[in-house]
Amino acid sequence: MIDMIVNLYELPDSTALYARLSEQGIILRRANAFERHIVAAWVGEHFSPKWVSEVKVAFSRQPVSCYIATRDKEILGFACVETTAKAFYGPTGVSEAARGTGIGKALLLRSMEALKEAGYVYGIIGGVGPRAFYEKAIGATAIPNSTPGIYRDILPD
Repeated sequence: MIDMIVNLYELPDSTALYARLSEQGIILRRANAFERHIVAAWVGEHFSPKWVSEVKVAFSRQPVSCYIATRDKEILGFACVETTAKAFYGPTGVSEAARGTGIGKALLLRSMEALKEAGYVYGIIGGVGPRAFYEKAIGATAIPNSTPGIYRDILPD
């Protein structure tokens, strides 16, 4: 799967999206260190064991580099930055029930804003699945010759 690059100075305005989610009772925030076991278990239940490993790396950072979307104290989605490599986005996922609400885009934007706040000019989305989503949401572009990228020689589950 190809990697993509994002110009962090050309990110779309997130204000309206964040407000719309807030109106629905959805809270988008940085996860807290004491929630590591909860977030890791949720990711393990809904996604990949490899993603659990990356989430744990996000919780080893200070500040924590994992963002979550919640409603009524229930996790709806998550996104991590700088777990696989510097300036890398992911893993990220939204529960099946919450897909189509804008949570995925909001988590993506918040994560890219965090990379920009950390001083990066470009963000990298590694091993992209939904390429069209990233192109439309934030103007990401494919990085030529980036397959298999950092995920070469990956150990099986």
